[in-house]
Amino acid sequence: MASNRIGRINEEIQRELSDLIRNLKDPRVQNTMISIIRVETTPDLRYSKVYVSFLEKDKAKDAVAGLKSASGYLRRELGASLRLRYTPEIHWQEDYSITRGAQMLELLGKLNIQKDEEDGETDEG
Repeated sequence: MASNRIGRINEEIQRELSDLIRNLKDPRVQNTMISIIRVETTPDLRYSKVYVSFLEKDKAKDAVAGLKSASGYLRRELGASLRLRYTPEIHWQEDYSITRGAQMLELLGKLNIQKDEEDGETDEG
């Protein structure tokens, strides 16, 4: 039952942070497309690890630094909108799953496997 509550809180934090990030005035964050992949909150609601992905990988390090510097503001705004007993401390983590998935799709697309539908054998010619 508690894990269901934590799941709902994680979704709400993800939704609220997505809205708040759009309004940040830090140029390191404004000039980058940022996606919040997932949020993991500890059971005591003290800490949240927020996994983010960036469209432009060369700006990712600066954007994470911008998010870290805005953590206090984001935490305050998050506390006002969520109305929890404790507002979790936000830790930012870059997520590479989308990049890895795109690389895997590219590798799979490069494979040139032709199947002979009649025999079920592969054709190497």
